[in-house]
Order: sequence, then C-alpha cells, then structure tokens
Amino acid sequence: MRFLHFLVILTLVSLFSCKTEQKKDADSKNIELTVPEKIAYAHGIKNWKNVEEIRFAFNVDRDTTHFERGWIWNIQKNEVTRISQGDTVTYNRSEIDSTIAKVDASFINDKYWFLAPFNLFWDNGGYSYEVSEKAEAPISKTPMKKLTIVYSSEGGYTPGDAYDFYFEDDYIIKEWSFRKANQKEPNLSTTWEEYIELNGLNISKSHINAEGNFKLYFTNIQVK
Repeated sequence: MRFLHFLVILTLVSLFSCKTEQKKDADSKNIELTVPEKIAYAHGIKNWKNVEEIRFAFNVDRDTTHFERGWIWNIQKNEVTRISQGDTVTYNRSEIDSTIAKVDASFINDKYWFLAPFNLFWDNGGYSYEVSEKAEAPISKTPMKKLTIVYSSEGGYTPGDAYDFYFEDDYIIKEWSFRKANQKEPNLSTTWEEYIELNGLNISKSHINAEGNFKLYFTNIQVK
C-alpha cells in the first residue's frame, strides 16, 4: 500500500540485513524488531488494537490552489466513507470493484500520508529495505539515519515505488522522499512536523517541501 498521485491526487533491494534489537511488546514478550518495526513502535503501533475509527481531512496547498477531502475509516467494519465537494461515498474495502477502485486508490494515497509509519508494519513482506546509518536529509540537510523501502513490482495501486524515511535515534520520522518506480531522483520530498498524540498514536499533521510552495496537512482529526 502506498500513496500515488500528485495533483490534487498527488503523483506524488533484494532484502538487506539490518540491525535489530530486543524489545518488549505490549504483552511483555521479548521480540526482535527490525528498523521498520522500530519506527512503527515509535509512532504507537502497539496501541492500534484500541482504535475503532479514524477521521481526518486531507488538505493540499500548492502555490495559490487548495484541495481537500475528508475520510471516515471504520476499522472494525473495514468501511470507508469519503466526503469531497459535497459528495459522500461509502464502501467496504472487502468489496472493491471497478466503480469504486478510483475512490479506494485515493483513500490509500491519503491514508499512507497519514499513517505511513504504521504501513511499515502492516506491509511487512511486501517490500525490501536497506538502512543507512548516516545520510543527508533532503530538506534540512541534517545528517540522519535513512530507511529506504522498495515495494514489490506486483500488486497494489503503484507497484515498485520507493520511499526514503529520515529519522534520528528516537525513530520518529523527520523527513521523507517519494521516488516513483524506484527512480533515482525523488519526485517529492517533505518534512514531517506538527506531531500530535491521539489515543497513543503519534501522528504528523504537516508536510512541507523545501521551497515552501507545497504543504500537505491534516485537519479534523479524530481517533476513537
């Protein structure tokens, strides 16, 4: 799963060994965590089991244009509602057909921006990854650690896409880059900022590019 479009809907190796550590999970059992899992835990994945519903509005300001759409995700029912320009569509993610696929692709895109650290956990096995202990972050130019993931070339809405996550010792994402089809140069790099904690989930509300003319942000956030 991953974000795709850039718009309005944003357009926007072999497995590598990585360092792991022993850490206790919510049930106090010793488990060995990979770097993607460490990032997911740092953002609150252990509390996901308590979440029943998430609501958020996905906003994009680009130069003088503004785009917005809202989502309600009933996790237990796997039911999604999109609210956009006065139009409301509700569907179940277990029953996606050609008439609803475009809406679901938008949901996957927006949800990936909103919950990317959790997707690192959920998508385990669907991507390969490598870790760099020192890399220059694209926005701040600060030395950070980097996790690069490359999704499988099969399945999903945008197979083969790559993401570079930049973080420090706390494993909280500070910046990232999206590279369509694993091309060398990023299609888009942004910050991860304005973190808030809701019901144990650590969520970044704002993402801004280096030039400052692109801002993707979330409003009307509710975690139940």
